Amino acid sequence: MAEVKYKRVLLKLSGEALAGNSKTGIAPDFIEKICDKIKEIKRLGVEVGIVVGGGNFWRGRNGTNMDRTTSDYMGMLATVMNGLALQDALEAKGMYTRLQTSIEMRQIAEPYIKRKAIKHLEKGRIVIFACGTGNPFFTTDTTAALRAAEIEADIILVGKTIDAVYSADPKQDKNAIRYEKISFTDVLNKNLKVMDATAISLCRDNNIPLLVFGIDEPENIVKAVTGEHIGTLVIED
Repeated sequence: MAEVKYKRVLLKLSGEALAGNSKTGIAPDFIEKICDKIKEIKRLGVEVGIVVGGGNFWRGRNGTNMDRTTSDYMGMLATVMNGLALQDALEAKGMYTRLQTSIEMRQIAEPYIKRKAIKHLEKGRIVIFACGTGNPFFTTDTTAALRAAEIEADIILVGKTIDAVYSADPKQDKNAIRYEKISFTDVLNKNLKVMDATAISLCRDNNIPLLVFGIDEPENIVKAVTGEHIGTLVIED
């Protein structure tokens, strides 16, 4: 059995990641592949929290002619749909899960309570955090940083549709530099699109490292927790 580098991780999955190649909606086949790898790291003894985005259904900033607060709340509801899909797929594979939401909807999920979340993790359950922070104007990136700090995660694993952090969009700029390791301060100073500035600052202030990797190869989740060299490590020097 492979040795793990991290005991408790917070996995940040963007909504687009759950959409697979279609970029919108949910791709059940791809979610199954992600869940297979989550099951694998659970077998290695890793405690797993997951924050899901909602960009495959709706983004707060999409509502250009809409009140921003209303638009953001719609985005929070999108994360609940993704959370339910993820929960269903994980439980179909025999894993125990809890879906917690920042806005109460008791018929389908538990309200988020930090102590409960930690207890679930300690009992071997996977905890899925939906509804963002429960407040408009905050992204699910910030939620990931906040929940990671609260549950005292060793690292945030950021699964993206790109395989690392680059100085520019590698699809548009062939000269984009790929970073293997970079500090939070440099991410902010260079305005790199890893996570939003609020999330990056929160991670830096609480000394929570980030590992950014491509989720299009779900095996990377296992590689990340076993310490294989993939993606970009963001950590303060």
